[in-house]
Amino acid sequence: MRAERWWRRAVEVSEQALAAGALVPLETRLIDQPAIAPFLLRELVSRPPRHLRPEGPKPNPFLPWDHPLEVGHIGESHVLLLNKYPVQACHLLVITRGWQPQCGWLDASDWASVAAVGADTGGLWFFNSGATAGASQPHRHLQLLPRSEGAPSCPLASLLESQLQGASPPWPWAYRLSPRLDPIGGRDLEELYASHCEALGLGRRESDEAPRHPYNVLFDDRWFLTVRRWREHGAGFSVNGLGFAGYLLCTEASDRNWLERHGPWALLASVAVPA
Repeated sequence: MRAERWWRRAVEVSEQALAAGALVPLETRLIDQPAIAPFLLRELVSRPPRHLRPEGPKPNPFLPWDHPLEVGHIGESHVLLLNKYPVQACHLLVITRGWQPQCGWLDASDWASVAAVGADTGGLWFFNSGATAGASQPHRHLQLLPRSEGAPSCPLASLLESQLQGASPPWPWAYRLSPRLDPIGGRDLEELYASHCEALGLGRRESDEAPRHPYNVLFDDRWFLTVRRWREHGAGFSVNGLGFAGYLLCTEASDRNWLERHGPWALLASVAVPA
């Protein structure tokens, strides 16, 4: 059993930041659309925050970061923050204290910081490698949606586990899915990341200055998934790594009729590189 100290600290900081106006939760509503199950579709009700709007400059929100959102420091290199515009309470960000590009390679210090948080608090982790993969900020950040012990990490978790057991057919796009070998210690993360990147043609950190293509990484205690991307939007839907976990968000620009006709799997296929 994890101690979940980071999560409890996040709840405390979240309450304080909300009272001070530093936290601005996004208002959404769940759309009842049984035809797309097990995917969950939410509609954005409030106005999109600045970082999601196409117009205007996008200053770096992490240099300096908003200190009322700070949950704690992770060693000398990283900080744990609350997402300023969450859809879920206590949406956490692991960011580098100094500038590192989101489109660069994740390195040993990133994975060590993730492992330090993951040893204490479990959930769904995801990383969007750049704008084409759904990243809204260019400063390096990995994201965690905390989950209670035993709760599924995401709507597609059981399907991903079924794929690992050979009981579900593979998806028709370029991805790699592997079992986690050290879910609490996190010593498997860097090796899984490197092997997936090489297998998907993203390159190798030792020989390539930066990954050759955009991608998403998602993982929980049981599985580790990497998906190669070629575009961010499909049918008016902005798709980041959470799309491949089964979470979709629609706005006024989203074509819900298209989604109903073609389904969420076709949406993911339209933004991922074909197998």
